[in-house]
Parts: sequence; structure tokens; C-alpha cells
Amino acid sequence: RWPSLLKYYSHTDSVSWLEEYKARHNAGLEAQRIVASFSKRFFSEHVPCDGFSDIETLGCPSHFFEDELMCILNMEGRKGLTWKYYAKKILYFLRQQNILKNLKEYLQRPTDRQSFLEGAVLIDQYCNPLSDICLKSVQAQVDDITDKVRKVLRTKNPRHPSLASKAGEVLVPEVELQRQVLDAMNCVLYEQLKYKGNELDYYNSLNSYIHQVLIRRTGIPISLSVLYLTIARQLGVKLEPVNFPSHFLLRWCQGKEGSTDIFDYTYIDAFGKGKQLTVKECEYLIGHHVTEEFYGVVTSKEVLQRMVGNLLNLGKRESTDQSYQLLRDSLDLYLAMYPDNVQHLMLQARLYFHLGIWPEKVLDILQHIQALDPSQHGAVGYLVQHTLEHIERRKEELGPEVKQRSDEKHKEVCFSIGLIMKHKRYGYNCVIYGWDPACMMGHEWIRNMNVHSLPHGPHQPFYNVLVEDGSCRYAAQENLEYNSEPREIPHPDIGRYFSEFTGIHYLANTELEIRYPEDLELTRATVQKIYSSGKE
Repeated sequence: RWPSLLKYYSHTDSVSWLEEYKARHNAGLEAQRIVASFSKRFFSEHVPCDGFSDIETLGCPSHFFEDELMCILNMEGRKGLTWKYYAKKILYFLRQQNILKNLKEYLQRPTDRQSFLEGAVLIDQYCNPLSDICLKSVQAQVDDITDKVRKVLRTKNPRHPSLASKAGEVLVPEVELQRQVLDAMNCVLYEQLKYKGNELDYYNSLNSYIHQVLIRRTGIPISLSVLYLTIARQLGVKLEPVNFPSHFLLRWCQGKEGSTDIFDYTYIDAFGKGKQLTVKECEYLIGHHVTEEFYGVVTSKEVLQRMVGNLLNLGKRESTDQSYQLLRDSLDLYLAMYPDNVQHLMLQARLYFHLGIWPEKVLDILQHIQALDPSQHGAVGYLVQHTLEHIERRKEELGPEVKQRSDEKHKEVCFSIGLIMKHKRYGYNCVIYGWDPACMMGHEWIRNMNVHSLPHGPHQPFYNVLVEDGSCRYAAQENLEYNSEPREIPHPDIGRYFSEFTGIHYLANTELEIRYPEDLELTRATVQKIYSSGKE
């Protein structure tokens, strides 16, 4: 019944299968109860920080609970969308908490036990908690590349020390023998397997995730360097990471081991097909002179800091993701490494404030900032005041606003919840999840969006729509039309509002139906009229 759980058992274990079955069954019921409660509790707001508190104190094995969440996510068909939406959020939270715990344990180890590859995998896992990424699988793929390098090396030098069964445990002593390893690596990585730096799509976050680098065989300087360094070390060649500005590099010692003279090293560009560079050529690479400190070796923590910094910058650039998930994840990672960094704490507080989520956590962050740096009192005071106002407004909110079709002021509203529409001007496909009898936005938004240039201006119904590109928009009635070829809208929030896709329209979930009680029948009637018998 639950084949994915087999990995948690050994053939030698003495297991009471009836007790295991009961425990898994009860965990399933508990997971279903919690998932079912989330829509009712958190429909009108982002799941708050303390919303997961009952999950943190589970009375059942966490891997059983997670397995039930995966069963919900893998339900076939287009039903159970709301359950899938909240199961995904809960699973995201659970896995990230576990990965964060693993990262903190990793950072507490002695530096010689901090594998660069493991650090890269932890970052990858945290940003992609629903993907099946594990160190064992990534290491196996790296080992496979290493074996290919050994085969090439064997044809060049059958007696090479790196071919010994315990290669990697002992460093290859002679520079010439090390050079043979690096030449074989370049042959396999860049000629046979066609790895390359992703110059065409440099700012794609996939370039930073090590499992994606292995799948797509492309990346940015730092991710390719982690792969290159790991393979070299497994073959007995000690390369070291160099935090060179704008372009991460590796260095290979040509002189006395541990030398502080930057000219005793050759610098390797894993992004540039393993090209070996002199100090002068490194400067040509970025177009300006740099001081000696930038040629020094960095720790695994500093490598992770730079990897997370890259993701932070990408998160700031992403304009289509209105939840800023990448920015939130990379801030979590950065603050796990440097919990007292005022600049990033302030960014996190501003981000949550901007998104209107977790006001209590915003106050905690601001209190921490004030304790660390009293000079921030101006910015902290402003955010504290507005956050407290937000909390008070939330307390004053009454129950959900119910919009009845039969109300006289709603008679001009033509479309209903769940219909798949097309924007006449911009051509995007979308689904309606809310409406107002007239534009409810402020004067500034109306002016910026040039609403007055529309024939009916702001005095017409406006619709909240989820768009296929992942955005949420507010569209005028005159700009929308029925979609002649309705299809699913791939929006991350679809399950927040809808329970099912029928193939032609969406069915509102219980919470949305409470707010628009008369829309479902109208949607069904509209669909019957427009799409029955293949007529448009």
C-alpha cells in the first residue's frame, strides 16, 4: 500500500508489521485532518508562522506523516486541488525545517569535515524541498564522472597513482601527475560530457542548484567549480576555492604546499572549460586589477555564503514571482549562517512587511535588529508602527464579505467565479477568483494603469484573476472574454481558491463559495450555454 516507505526498513529488522501499519494509518488520518483544517483557518491570509505549531508537535512518526502528504500531492486527476495546495505548503515547511537543522549541524563541524559538495546539496535541497534530492544520489553521479576520468587516465598512464582503489585518500605528489589528472578531467567533462558555462542564460537559478548542474550539464562559475573541485579531490589532486570577484575560480599549487605567494599557483576556470590561468590572465578575465587578498583560499562556509548571495540577487531580480519564494528561501539560508547580519535581517523584515505576512515575526526581527544596532531606530520605529497598525486592522476584520448575485448593485457583473477567460488586449489566459461591481483600487493605481482611458473607466465590474504566468491581476470587464479553448491555469495559488478543474471551468472550494454563494450555478449555466455541443 505504501511502497515508498520500504527504504526505511532493512531485511534484517525484526518488525511488528501490524503496529507499523497502525502507526502509518493513524499518521495518515492526522495528516488529512490537519490539511483539511488549513483552508478554513488560513483562506483569507498567508499561513502564519504559528500556523504550523501543531505539525511541529506531531504525535506520529514524521516520515509517515510526510508520506501521507506525498500521497495527497500524487492524487490523480484534477480533483483535490485545495488539499494538494495545503499539503504542499505543509510538506515545504517540514522539509525546510529539517534541512535547516542539517545545515546548522554541518556548519558546526570542523572545516576539514565540511564537504563542498554536501554544502551545495543542502542549499539545493532548501530551495527545492519538494524535489527528490539527496547527497547519496548526487555523490553517485559525481562518482560516475570520476570513473570516466579514471578510464581516460588509464589510457594515458596505466600506472597513475589515482587509479589505485584508495585514490583520493592520498594526494598525488608530483605536479606532472596532477596535470595528467586535470587533463583527463577536462577531456571527460568538457569534450565527452559537454559541460559548459551557461553564458546564454546566466541568471537562471537552476545554474546554482547542483542536481540541475548534473542534469543540464551547465552552470555558473561557482557551481561548476564545486563539481570540478570534488572530482579532482577524489582523484588525489588538492584544488582550493578562490573567492575571486565576479568570477569564482579554483587554485592549484605549483610551488611549496601552503605557499602564500599568489604566483605559486595556477588558477582554474571551471566555467571556461577548465582553462588554466596566470595571475595576469585572471585580471584580464574580469577586466581590472585586484589586490592579492582576492587570490586567497576561502572556507566552505564562505563558498556557501557566495552561493546563497547569488540566489539572493536572483531573488531580488525576479519580478514574476509575486511570493518572492527564492528571496525568502535565500534569506533564510543566509541568516542561518549569519544570524546577526543587520542588513539581511532588515531586508527580511521589509520583505515580510511588503508581502503583508507574519507581522508577529516582523516585530521579533525588528526587536533583534534594535538590540544589535540601535542606530537603526528610525527605520525600525517606522516598520514597528505600521506593523502594529496591520495587526490591529486584522483584529478588527469581521467575517468574510459575502457577495450575492441577486443584490441590485451587482447586476452589471457578467462573469462568475471559476470561468476561464482571455484578456482581449494582452492575450493571456486566466481564471476568475473574485469580482467587484466597480474598481476598488486607489486613485494612484487607477492613474498608473490608465483606467480612465477605457470606455467604461473604473465604473464597471473588475475581476481578480489568476494568470497562467503565475501572476495575479485585476482586470476590467470590458477587457475580458470567454476563452474558446479553456484549459488548466498553471498558477501556484489555484488550490487556494478552487477544489477541482472540470476540463472546462474550475469549481470554487468551500471557502470561496461562502464568499460568492450564487456564482457556482451561474458558472455552470454559462458553461452549458457556451461550450455545449461544441458551440462557442
